[in-house]
Amino acid sequence: MPVNIPDQLPAIELLKQENIFVMDETRASHQDIRPLKLVILNLMPLKINTETDLLRLLSNSPLQIEVDFLKIKGHTSRNTPSEHMKAFYQNFDRIRHKKYDGMIITGAPVEHLPFEEVTYWHELQQIMDWALTNVFSTLHICWAAQAGLFHHYGIPKYPLPQKMFGVFRHNVSDDKLPIFRGFDDEFWVPHSRHTEIHRSDIEKVSDLTIISESDESGVNMVVGRGGRQLFITGHLEYSRFTLDQEYRRDKAKNLPIHVPVNYYPGDNPENLPVIRWKSAANLLFANWLNYYVYQETPYNLAEIH
Repeated sequence: MPVNIPDQLPAIELLKQENIFVMDETRASHQDIRPLKLVILNLMPLKINTETDLLRLLSNSPLQIEVDFLKIKGHTSRNTPSEHMKAFYQNFDRIRHKKYDGMIITGAPVEHLPFEEVTYWHELQQIMDWALTNVFSTLHICWAAQAGLFHHYGIPKYPLPQKMFGVFRHNVSDDKLPIFRGFDDEFWVPHSRHTEIHRSDIEKVSDLTIISESDESGVNMVVGRGGRQLFITGHLEYSRFTLDQEYRRDKAKNLPIHVPVNYYPGDNPENLPVIRWKSAANLLFANWLNYYVYQETPYNLAEIH
């Protein structure tokens, strides 16, 4: 089954060009089925790109999915047309009475700030607390993973001497975990961040388990609440050219940036980037939807607590 997304969302045409089947609301309304209900809190600057990246992965599932897009109230996106935000995004007040099978909270370009100094930190805390009783399983990506671990468990983040930037090899801790069904022993994940979390801090919290890490990029996946919280420090949702765009953007601004590791053949930015993470990304999102959301969520969403 495809993802059921709002009519006219730009991602519909972009995904159709990739021969990915999506279903708009009009067509989905004629199917008699209980779809999974997801909410995506999109904190990334280029929201249309992130929508497309996530929907591409969510569509690789036999389940029908309804998606709501959530934004921070009072925060104006400088990189996404206001018409798009008004058409497809809701404030928290509009959805706080609802319950969802799953939630995705994206990264955000604010990691240089202490959490408490992020302008929308208080509202994000409210949303993360709300998710504990209104969402069955929540997927936190990159900065959101650090923010969630700090808010829920007091795990600090630490600045890196240089940006963790590139595609890194990771190990699977236990191939019997449902999230890793179909994974190889090693898999690749893009990273783009200036901060990190430490294994030693996570190991002090009995409710958390590290399930994936890298010798180079450190802790990658942490699970909490028996799978109802998943924290991922990398960006498996990235498309082929996302790191390339970030690299060229930073170079144009004369920011200190190195060529992303394990990305361009010969480390030459003139070469086409090699995508090494697509299969792992599709497996991870499909496994999350199937084993941590669909198989576990009560049929009656009102029973989530």
